[in-house]
Order: sequence, then structure tokens, then C-alpha cells
Amino acid sequence: MRHRPDAAAELLTVIGDNVARVTSEAALAKLCGVNPIPASSGRTNRHRLNRGGHRQANAALYRIVIVRMRLDERTKTYVTRRTAEGKTKSEIIRCLKRHLIREIWRTTRHLRTQEQTAPAAAA
Repeated sequence: MRHRPDAAAELLTVIGDNVARVTSEAALAKLCGVNPIPASSGRTNRHRLNRGGHRQANAALYRIVIVRMRLDERTKTYVTRRTAEGKTKSEIIRCLKRHLIREIWRTTRHLRTQEQTAPAAAA
């Protein structure tokens, strides 16, 4: 059986690989393949996830979201509310992935500030 790195390590590898290319939350979402793409037709207004991006990062996000759906009370409450609103499980997972990207963006702020101050200190 092949060893898979844990989800958090995979995401940090993607983000930390080149911090300069991730300039915004939207750029991170696109890099991980979690940016929404309109998939509407007629009167139906919906979105789907981008099929591109870093597939391992997207798979890591998926694993984190699935675990949160089973164990985290806030996520369970969110899933219950969105299901009552008529959302499908795949739509809920798409929304949760985007929420997770927002959390990661806020949490990794220190990586971007270190990258910006390091070259100035060396000069």
C-alpha cells in the first residue's frame, strides 16, 4: 500500500512551493481547483468546481471536508442547514471547499509576509 501524505502537508507544499504566485484568495482557490465556474442553463443558476488546478491539493481539501462533515459540529450544522435549503451533497462539498480555502488563506498569512520581508532584509 502506497503511503499518502496527510492533507495539511499536501496543501502546505502547494502553497509554500512558490508563495509569490499565490497573490490572493481567488488565486489560491484556482491553484487548488476550487474556484467556482458558472454552470447555469435556462432558469437554473448553479456553479461547479474547476476541473483544473493541483489535483492532489484538491483531493486533500476533499478529505478534510469529508472528515469535518463527520466530526465537526459547526460543519454538521452547516450541512443540515444547506440540505434544508435544497442543496445537494456535491454542492455542499463545493461550498465547504471554498470556505476551507478562505480559512487556509487567513491561516497562511505569515508565510506571505515572511516572503515579502526576507528579500528586503537581505538587501
